[in-house]
Amino acid sequence: MTTPRPTAALSADEARRIALKAQGFLGAPDRRAGVRGTLRHLGAVQLDTISVLARSHELIPYARLGAVGRKTVENAYWKQDIGTPAARPHAFEYWSHAACILPIEEWPHFAFRRRAYRGRPHWNHDLPDGTYDQVVKQLRVEGPLTATELGGAKKTSEWWDWSGTKVAVERALMYGEVVCVERRGWKRVYDLAERAIPTDLLHDELDDTECLRRLVRLAGRSLGVGTRADIADYHRLKGDQVDAVIADSGLVPVTVEGWSKPAWADPEALETPPRGRHRTTLLSPFDSLVWERARTERIFGFTHRLEAYVPKPKRVYGYFAMPVLAGGRLVGRVDPAREGRTLVAKQVTLDGPKAVPAVAEALVEAASWVDCTDVRVERVDTPDLRDALTQEVTRALITALR
Repeated sequence: MTTPRPTAALSADEARRIALKAQGFLGAPDRRAGVRGTLRHLGAVQLDTISVLARSHELIPYARLGAVGRKTVENAYWKQDIGTPAARPHAFEYWSHAACILPIEEWPHFAFRRRAYRGRPHWNHDLPDGTYDQVVKQLRVEGPLTATELGGAKKTSEWWDWSGTKVAVERALMYGEVVCVERRGWKRVYDLAERAIPTDLLHDELDDTECLRRLVRLAGRSLGVGTRADIADYHRLKGDQVDAVIADSGLVPVTVEGWSKPAWADPEALETPPRGRHRTTLLSPFDSLVWERARTERIFGFTHRLEAYVPKPKRVYGYFAMPVLAGGRLVGRVDPAREGRTLVAKQVTLDGPKAVPAVAEALVEAASWVDCTDVRVERVDTPDLRDALTQEVTRALITALR
């Protein structure tokens, strides 16, 4: 693909601020739009099984909106506004960047992926004859149901050893015949797509090109500015899929100081220089601001990696190290835990003494959000700063209690 002549040249700082604004971290939070507004703004909110402070899909709106209630978050994703003239679901779960909560309006634009799943054999799991049809029939009669309610999710206690029922319902989800309508105790709740998806959205009429063009446009808008690889990674597209549609996506080519690859930007993000107040907060390692490591290093000069699946002796930053965002920079990491009503900072990494107040503020706000009344700092990568951080945390707790 030949990249068109860039329409603008951005400094590294401009690109960073555009990215922060696009991700909802610069300027006044849109609390009226709330969690649903955040979901539509981001286009995808990643799900993950790990829960330390809270699950990742709860941490995403918290990081942008502040201490919105956790039940409010779940209801915003999954509950319809019953009693309104046109009650509609607001979200569905599907494969995007990973398993993600997606705005319900994007169902038609994932037709390309549903077709791809239907068009090729996949998985090594055995699917007994008749199981697929039986699962669909049971959902039609009894749904919505979890895999356990359908007959059991596993053959043994091993996480990978799915039952035929689980294989069938997951395959039906990938094909688009079944949809996950909520998570209940972290279990997927399945229903027939024909019942769960609004009639005007329940179709696969858009061709692959139109689907890809829309998702590339959405990714560019949600990133603000990004390379081809950044844009592809957002919804896990292939590079050649991006190349095929990016010229017609509405994104514009730009150059960014210090970036070795061509970039594309949301034209609306270039119209007004991003200004406003910065959020200070802990970030989920699965937050879309930081989920792509190369991009995070390029924009923030910050090495971020999830070490939950790294053997404990080889961890550098901790099991669930959460980056700390403050002043538009990533200024540290906190590996948290909870003991009763105490938030424990098991391991803290600080980007120098200036990071201490911001990390303390982020810890105290997070503690309040998860109903902890105290914060304990255990280990700091710079031991000389541990006392300063502990004192700052105590000060912030006293202020919060006033």
